[in-house]
Amino acid sequence: MPKISVCIPTYNRVELLPFAIESVLQQKIRDVEIIVCDDGSTDDTPELMEKLSDRRLRYIRHPQNIGKSNNMRSGFEAATGEYFIKFDDDDRLTPDFLLRTSAILDKDPTIDFVGTDHWIIDSQNQRDPRATELNSRQWGRAELPVGIVTDLLETVFIKQSFQIGATLFRRSVLSEVGYMRPNLQNCEDNDLFVRLALAGKKAYYLPELLMEYRVHSGQQGLHRAIPYLQDKINYLESYHFESESLESVRRSRLSETQLLLGLRLVESGETQQGRQLIVQGKSASPAKASIGLTLSWLPLGLRKQAFHALRQMKKN
Repeated sequence: MPKISVCIPTYNRVELLPFAIESVLQQKIRDVEIIVCDDGSTDDTPELMEKLSDRRLRYIRHPQNIGKSNNMRSGFEAATGEYFIKFDDDDRLTPDFLLRTSAILDKDPTIDFVGTDHWIIDSQNQRDPRATELNSRQWGRAELPVGIVTDLLETVFIKQSFQIGATLFRRSVLSEVGYMRPNLQNCEDNDLFVRLALAGKKAYYLPELLMEYRVHSGQQGLHRAIPYLQDKINYLESYHFESESLESVRRSRLSETQLLLGLRLVESGETQQGRQLIVQGKSASPAKASIGLTLSWLPLGLRKQAFHALRQMKKN
């Protein structure tokens, strides 16, 4: 049995997947298995995997797309290592990642998972120090001290400081909480961290840049925003926290997400559902809600132009 299982879920990223795999092959710890789970790619991913001969590599190919979290679950179910990490096919681990994080789990059996900070890289694999610093500050890692995280639920829900691709887990702990919930395309990582915190698990933060997170144009666009916001509502509606301060944040984020999704749906032509969500989320911004409802009465062509003009005004 390998010490560490590394799962790389992939879908139509044959041009980036080799960088992800190579980053694991170059780890200073060699006792690993690499599980590439392919969610029905229609590019040359199968041909790429046939060419790779390292005995530590395992390839799970689904003949058709089964969904993001379901694909991740297939990789987790195939894993046999004591420790487990999942990171995306467009990201990379630095050579020290598994060595540094597994050493902490080896030393203290009461720690359930170890998270690190990470670099921001571009489509050319270049690190961006400025973007990295801003990202660390935005998600609360810049002020998160090294060691055991004292208020894990606040850290993973409010600040969202932990990045799942930069976190090494005890596989048994993930099994206890059921790993990823099925049939989610987005927010599955936030959901997992919240469930771990609610289950009383212990986390350790290592403030070192040991993973590389890629930012590129394929992560944006209206076609991605709508399903993301739909899953975010599902995620936020899954909890009711005992802490009033946490519950207040949850309700506020839910209203904001409902409003944003309503606006996107109105813009895309799903008018009735969009209006309903705008009304549900109007407390987040009564002014935005009013504008969105007004624009919803325009013909679709003019409506899209109006939304585009508003975005341009906001940029300027």
